[in-house]
Amino acid sequence: MKDVKPTELNQRSYSLPPRLGLAVKLSVASAVVCGIAAHIGDGIAKKDICFYPKSARIHDAPILAGEGNPEELLLGKKYCRYEQRSQIPEPYLKANQYRTSNPNFNPWAFLQHESLYVFRELPADNPFKIHLGIAAIAFGGMGLWATSKAQDYLADIRPHYRATKQFEGIRASYSVKLGEQLLNLSGNELLKYLRGIKIAEARQQFMASITPQQQTALLMAMSADDYYEFGHLLDGGQSFDKFEPQQQPAAQLPYSTPGTVQEQVQQSTFAPQAVSTGDYLHPSETEALTTLQTIARSDGSTALVAAPGSGKSVTLDYLIQRILDDDNSADIWVISAKNDSFCGLRDKGRVIVFDQEQPEAAKRTIDRFYDSYKQRKQLPEHKRESLPPLILILDDWLVIADQLSKAYSDWNYGGKLLDVLLIGREFNTKFFASLQSFNLAALGIEKMDSQTRLCLNLLLLGNRYIKNGREQESYGVLELILNRGDIIPGKQEREEIKSRYLQIKPISYKNLRPILIASLGGFVVALMPKLSKQSNFIADEKTYLDRVFDLEFDLNDSSQKSKHQQQLSEVANKVLEYFQNVKNKVPKTLRDLKKADRLTSYSEQELIAGLKELIQFEKLNTGENNTYFLPDW
Repeated sequence: MKDVKPTELNQRSYSLPPRLGLAVKLSVASAVVCGIAAHIGDGIAKKDICFYPKSARIHDAPILAGEGNPEELLLGKKYCRYEQRSQIPEPYLKANQYRTSNPNFNPWAFLQHESLYVFRELPADNPFKIHLGIAAIAFGGMGLWATSKAQDYLADIRPHYRATKQFEGIRASYSVKLGEQLLNLSGNELLKYLRGIKIAEARQQFMASITPQQQTALLMAMSADDYYEFGHLLDGGQSFDKFEPQQQPAAQLPYSTPGTVQEQVQQSTFAPQAVSTGDYLHPSETEALTTLQTIARSDGSTALVAAPGSGKSVTLDYLIQRILDDDNSADIWVISAKNDSFCGLRDKGRVIVFDQEQPEAAKRTIDRFYDSYKQRKQLPEHKRESLPPLILILDDWLVIADQLSKAYSDWNYGGKLLDVLLIGREFNTKFFASLQSFNLAALGIEKMDSQTRLCLNLLLLGNRYIKNGREQESYGVLELILNRGDIIPGKQEREEIKSRYLQIKPISYKNLRPILIASLGGFVVALMPKLSKQSNFIADEKTYLDRVFDLEFDLNDSSQKSKHQQQLSEVANKVLEYFQNVKNKVPKTLRDLKKADRLTSYSEQELIAGLKELIQFEKLNTGENNTYFLPDW
């Protein structure tokens, strides 16, 4: 083929012409068929011969003519029996006819004798064997000739075929780019026109008249500000998540001041409570404490996400204590996989320990909580202001939710939690969910959109801790959300939060102190302080009456009075809870305490100090080999 111009390239197929392709196929197929047919059967006729002397023939002639006794016939009985016959190819017998023309004729080379008798003639199995073989050779030669022609033809069109495909690809690419440029040009022109329309009704009328293609062009060309101003009218607000929101200086306070302006005004009436244990390692510890108190007083529900060893249990106890300090009439229920005290709620019968073999109690608690919430929704507006807090705490919720889903496949707990999340704040109803990973599907949240971000408070913790003598890290949850646009929508805000996180992480890593990232309208990154209870929690009425009696009437025993007035430290309380909840009532060593999950965040020196404090207040007794046990064991 001759060279052609790029615009004349039209070799779009890479195949043989029909006639040449048919010739190749027929010749190859015919050669194969003839070769197989020539291979089958035998092409030589044969004869069964035997020795039948002349005397026997004379004897059998009358009998064969029907004049004698057939039983005296010699043929087949004495002569030419089955084992006496020989099968000889027919050419051996016919060669005698060439006797006179062959000067080297050997009369003994062929079977010719008057006593030989042809008993039976056998035709050839495949009389065309030779012809089929010759045909197979001929068709094979034709196939080779056609194949060589096909090879020459394909080699000739291959460059033109490749050039055609490459040229079409380039032309399609330019067409797409040209279409995009025209689309952008159309979108920019429409956008300029829309920006010039200042009357909202006129703008809506214009947008109602544009085509779907123009609508797509507009959405591709507009910025986030344009979409928030009028672009959302095009698609009903379906693309809000695709446009990163702009910074709102009026709503977000400067760094080191958490929350929004409204929350800061509300917090101004509450002075942050001091932390009584531990030294400050970073200025953001006060900010972390203020954030926790804001979460405790917030009307919205909260997801506490932290891996084991991040201080999740201590933080949850602190939030419960702050809620009870603000309103001791709060109706709080807890569903947990552990039989912890939860600031005395266990002694009040408000803690449901989940049992996977008997999950009915957890299901009843959630249904009872939701029924109370529905009753609140029926109240008129003037009665909602005085409602006490109704709170459900879901500890280790991912494990419990998985078991409940398997046990009650038709029960939609996620829908109930989502209802409380979105509307519950209007009725002073909320929940705290403790999760070990960022799996919000267990809370009924399928997608983290802008509405969910406004309703759900996020509290995430990460830490380095020591367990069983090995160092472990749990910063994965924090570092996961730093790269997720659905959690932190703005790219600039994500970079600022990541920068603060990287500044605080070395301090956390060195001092085994958790890092907090919280979302309360705005994001807060801070180092967690050492949390401790600011006042003794009175578990039940009996403990309260005993304390009143000691203070009012037992004036002689000053030592007992001082014991009630002086409070136990945080680590001492945690060690005491460990001894009270342990199943195996045998003396424990310091090594046993270091292995306990709830005590992994404390160093060996802190545990020893807590043990000494408990022994001083006669909460623990010491035994042999440095063991410790409760007085009632």
